[in-house]
Amino acid sequence: MVVLGKHFFMNIERITTDPEICHGKPCIRGMRWPVEVLIDMIGSGMTIDQILEDHPELEREDIFVLKILAK
Repeated sequence: MVVLGKHFFMNIERITTDPEICHGKPCIRGMRWPVEVLIDMIGSGMTIDQILEDHPELEREDIFVLKILAK
């Protein structure tokens, strides 16, 4: 767990690296979802709900972690 600010906790273990998955780029929970792709989705204006609707294998917490780390 990582503490951000005084009251916000988040689990960054959702971000993993594995040389066998996406050439070792940081991914979400060992899936073939590179962090950079999801950050691009967020940056393009997609909402969390839109991302989850289009990609149900992702979880809300996956996106929360990226939104906080991307700031």
